[in-house]
Amino acid sequence: MPTSTERVPLLSPAPGTERSLLVHRYGEHGARPRAYLQAALHADEWPGLLVLQHLMKLLDRALVEGSILGEVVVVPFANPVGLAQTVNQHVLGRYDLAAGGNFNRDFPDLALTVEKRIAGCLGSNPTDNVARLRTLLAEAVAALPRESETAALKATLLELSTPSDLVFDLHCEGEALAHVYALERQRTLAMELGDHLQAPVLLLEEEPGGNAFDQANSGPWRKLERRFNLGTSLPLACFATTVELRGQADVHDDYAEADAEGLYRFLQRRGVVAGDAGPPPASRCRATPLDGMDVVMAPSAGIVAHRKHLGDTVEAGEVVAELVTLTGSDPLAGRTPMRSRTQGLLFARMAEKFVRPGQAICKIAGAKKLAHRIDGQLLGD
Repeated sequence: MPTSTERVPLLSPAPGTERSLLVHRYGEHGARPRAYLQAALHADEWPGLLVLQHLMKLLDRALVEGSILGEVVVVPFANPVGLAQTVNQHVLGRYDLAAGGNFNRDFPDLALTVEKRIAGCLGSNPTDNVARLRTLLAEAVAALPRESETAALKATLLELSTPSDLVFDLHCEGEALAHVYALERQRTLAMELGDHLQAPVLLLEEEPGGNAFDQANSGPWRKLERRFNLGTSLPLACFATTVELRGQADVHDDYAEADAEGLYRFLQRRGVVAGDAGPPPASRCRATPLDGMDVVMAPSAGIVAHRKHLGDTVEAGEVVAELVTLTGSDPLAGRTPMRSRTQGLLFARMAEKFVRPGQAICKIAGAKKLAHRIDGQLLGD
């Protein structure tokens, strides 16, 4: 059993209705390093829900053995709002049906709030500066507006996560190989995590845009260090990552057990949990820039006929899928080839096969920056 468990109520959206977040804590409150893990912020992405159940079994055992050196906070379902959005027996948990918008976009930029108060607060001692900035971040999060249920959800998640040294946001794609998003400046840590998860793809960025949850946690450290030219006096004290646990249908105990074990071994290597993490796993993780990732888009509505499989290496200009438009009298003439604009690994594609114009068909991780990819607009919706 966890050291403690609490339910944090969210703002009620209607009379007689209230949702809450379940929060499990392992170890001594305030101990370092502190790790935070959550699943299903996109509430229609479920592999992480099972992974955290398996991870909690490992943490329960570690707690009994006295092996929790830091603190671990687990939010087993991060979006009860989205989980309740069921239409005709389908969970529509990626977008907020009440107010619109992606649940994992437009988190508050805490750097904008903190920068107004940081002058004169930081000195030359990195340890003191980290502690002071964490205090300022806590004050900024406490002051966030909570005028809607979703705003209250985002503020509560940041309250739980921003004090942490390590932040893991567990997601998935429609169909995909396991992959990890992280900051370029934290490449070494991200590669270590990717290896423990046996993820073949690591996507590195600095300014992806979109204000996703992981950026809301690591962004203030990165932005304030650069804005005030603080250098080593303000370390990047938060490693925040988005982990994509394959596809929506990949909810299986064998996958979940292996992923939980990988996360647990990573926590051991980071000093959160005691014990021998074993030899470093064989690396199969390939780091590529996020602005080198090609997102193949549908030019019109129709049915997608894939020509390449997950894990295939494709060349620039190679056909990865064809779009069948359905409206022509000649079935052969009604096929439009869709081509990769990079050489790289095809690692993700949408699960649906009927698409609309502009919808993402698949993603290819390439090693070189693509001219059409714009800094600050690298994340799709």
